[in-house]
Amino acid sequence: MNTIKVTATQGDIAAIDADVLIVGHLSDGGKRLGGAIDTLNTALDGEIQEAIDSQELTGKYGATTVIRTRGRIPARHVIVVGEGSKKDLTPERVRQAMGSAIKAAMALQAEHVATAAIGAGTGKQDVSAVAQAVVEATLLATYTFDGWKKKPEEPKKIVKALTVAEIDKTAYKKVETAVELGRVYAQAALFTRDLVNEVPSEMSPGALKEAAEGIAKSSKGVTIKVLNRAQAKKLGMNAFLAVASGSTTEPYFLHLTYTPPKPSKKEVVLVGKGITFDSGGLSLKPSDGMITMKADMGGAATVLGVFSELDALEPAVTVHGVIATCENMPSGSAYRPGDVVRAMNGTSIEVLNTDAEGRVTMADSLSYASKLEPNAIIDLATLTGACVVALGEEIAGVMTDDDRLAKRVDDAASATGEPFWRLPLFAGYDKLIDSKIADVQNIGSSRWGGALTAGLFLKRFVEPSIPWMHLDIAGPAFAERGYLSYVPYGGTGSGVRTLMEVLRTWR
Repeated sequence: MNTIKVTATQGDIAAIDADVLIVGHLSDGGKRLGGAIDTLNTALDGEIQEAIDSQELTGKYGATTVIRTRGRIPARHVIVVGEGSKKDLTPERVRQAMGSAIKAAMALQAEHVATAAIGAGTGKQDVSAVAQAVVEATLLATYTFDGWKKKPEEPKKIVKALTVAEIDKTAYKKVETAVELGRVYAQAALFTRDLVNEVPSEMSPGALKEAAEGIAKSSKGVTIKVLNRAQAKKLGMNAFLAVASGSTTEPYFLHLTYTPPKPSKKEVVLVGKGITFDSGGLSLKPSDGMITMKADMGGAATVLGVFSELDALEPAVTVHGVIATCENMPSGSAYRPGDVVRAMNGTSIEVLNTDAEGRVTMADSLSYASKLEPNAIIDLATLTGACVVALGEEIAGVMTDDDRLAKRVDDAASATGEPFWRLPLFAGYDKLIDSKIADVQNIGSSRWGGALTAGLFLKRFVEPSIPWMHLDIAGPAFAERGYLSYVPYGGTGSGVRTLMEVLRTWR
């Protein structure tokens, strides 16, 4: 993971000695320039204005135009990125436009990039929101996972520094704070990407445990409790251990706790699905279906990504992270279709499909989380292909009966630009997971509505008095195509920035 030094500076962007300067241009901004682009246009003898007048530079959303400065200012190049129309402009559109501009800067082998708070001038966007967005876009768009490749003979230069310039003294104070927040949010997401992208032979339950222990060791506010197989068994986590029984790797149950500097009576639990590889167990997946199953611990990776930056974020609430991590493998000792296992809260589960294993492990995680008696529980899981069928690859499914919690997360997702969509926990489908011989079965009796019946299954393991939300991130946790300028192939870190925002604003 490339580490980029991010700073804010008060002053004229044209005076910054960087390899590339990035500014934005609206498609409907008219011929009169304003803000940073006007400053650069003057410094470049009107060359930007000429490009606009000749229609070479139109402001088309995401389009980039490179201008050589030829010694007129300290920077070697200026990149003007199209922001599209003013009416459509949002911080997320700025984030995506900045991602495109950063890719253009990378093609120029820029090591130091400077930019303004794109969209805050004539675009009338909140300066804090867009300053945060340009930082996040830069760190997320420059991410690579290539540790398994041979090193090229002549490695290309990479972006090592980003400077965000703001000339107005009052606005600069906001920009300075937003730049640091953007760095924290992006670094948390990058931590998650690294975990998800690692090959499954390396990212075992033990390795996930070590990653969690590493966070606790390097953090002032984070502690960790680790349960081994015997300790989990003693607490009655028979559902989790049933899934783990087919693998030769040791399972672990992880409980991280972040305590804020100022003690808080409010507590939030984040629960992450931690299946480090999912073969389907005895209900074996087809070979094509296993290719991306190293990402089945995306929920756990999201929780750890959040915890990796909680010291820097300093939310005013105590945060718990709960993860049951294991592999789901076929063997002579694997749990079988037809087995009945009993979860920590005493609920018996009839296993009809061993490939619906994530919800079985999370039955114990949610039971454990409920015993903490928090103000809210939010779980994240790459849980169902049905959710991907319903919402596609880019949108996370949200399920909750608590409207207040739903609004918290929806507001946070809107701020971070992560697409979430609420699905119903339809009570009429609850009968579809009633078992003839146990309290509940792990798949619905109908082939339809699989994302919803999975959510209803999880609900049975949460105390009714506790506000709870389930996030199905099966689609957006792993990108099999680069669908955004700042989202490459592989682990995306989906949900990390939204949860950071939820925790930051929790009062």
